[in-house]
Amino acid sequence: MIWILYNLCFPIILMMMLPYFLFRMWRRGGYAKGFLQRVGLYDAALKAKIRERPRVWIHAVSVGETYVALQFMEEWRRDQAEVAFVMSVNTSTARVLAEKSLNPVDVLVYFPLDFSFVVRRVLNVIRPGMLVLTECEFWPNLIRQAKASACSVLLINGRMSDHSFRGYWRFRKLFSPVLNLVDCLCVQGDRDRQRYLALGVASDKVLTAGSAKYDVALKTPGSSEQAELILRMAGMSIADLILLGGSTWPGEEDALLDYFVEARQRYPGLKLVLVPRHAERRDDVVTAIQRRGLRFIQRSKGRTDNNEECPDVLLVDTTGELKHLYTAATVIFVGKSLLQHGGQNIIEPAACGKPVVVGPNMENFADITDEFKAKIGLIQVVDGEGLIRAFDELLSDGARREVIGNHALALVLKNRGSLKVTVQQAKTLLFAARGA
Repeated sequence: MIWILYNLCFPIILMMMLPYFLFRMWRRGGYAKGFLQRVGLYDAALKAKIRERPRVWIHAVSVGETYVALQFMEEWRRDQAEVAFVMSVNTSTARVLAEKSLNPVDVLVYFPLDFSFVVRRVLNVIRPGMLVLTECEFWPNLIRQAKASACSVLLINGRMSDHSFRGYWRFRKLFSPVLNLVDCLCVQGDRDRQRYLALGVASDKVLTAGSAKYDVALKTPGSSEQAELILRMAGMSIADLILLGGSTWPGEEDALLDYFVEARQRYPGLKLVLVPRHAERRDDVVTAIQRRGLRFIQRSKGRTDNNEECPDVLLVDTTGELKHLYTAATVIFVGKSLLQHGGQNIIEPAACGKPVVVGPNMENFADITDEFKAKIGLIQVVDGEGLIRAFDELLSDGARREVIGNHALALVLKNRGSLKVTVQQAKTLLFAARGA
């Protein structure tokens, strides 16, 4: 009965949210290519390539999960060269990233809608020996039909934020049976493990493996040479005092800009680099910069409103360059933490040995944030006034910056190794399924 209810409700919910999804697709662009793959329709050449060899299907929602998935695939292939993957993503930005890095033997598709007939069609094409999900993606029809086709299901780098836990708890009668169909859940921390157990997952299925993002940050480091090139093209220097806002969300750019306008009087030569989480917000951020009368360069255009003068602000509205710029920053603010909830990845800048400041809302990285705070590997503030004090403390004290940055890097090095544990678990499950 619960599955009938889900399959009745899901199309209704999808239709209600469709205008929002279509608007986001239009703003981001790049969705036309492969759009029919979302209903399980593949051209003949793609089908033929998929069926050339046995496949593991790995799904990554967006950019962060894609980095994890790519490194998981590379780690597995290091031990087992013949393994081949179908990788699915949800967003066009993730697709662009995956296209640049995917091994030629692998196949990239858009993730299908979770309708029974669509999922059945996709499984009949891919015929995966294993389905690998990243972080917190549980689609009932996909998981049920994968298991019905004798496909092992594995969660890697699993997490369960406060928001997600409330949602899954509210619908636990639906999701508890789904979660128990997953053969193994490799989760990031003890808090995540306890939440999956609370949702009714059998304890022997939940493995605390640590965060794969430590491995990703170390295996795909930012390039200081690339950062120097980006800054030089913008009329800045790697030697400048640089305040960087990474993966910022609405309102956070305003907080950084307001601080910058005041602080540059006290810190001569201070520059501000803004990297919004969603590049399609570029026009809103440009308006905020212009409203304060600041000179700026927009990375996608490579020009300023006054080319003869050095810019105050660099707006990076491109994809894939943030990790390089982290290497050149003096102080880093990681967004979606001051005015929004959830937080963004703090491990990537920590791996550069840089001092990081975040706001109070780091629910998606709660265990990691707690450990970094305990080891003096970052500064967490509770509001805008605290943000100002933290920036002043770090910009005025080079020794303090070095201490926090060194502690952060030490934590990244200490916590690496999750991918190796997870890949071993995947190989064990796949071997058991084939031998069954």
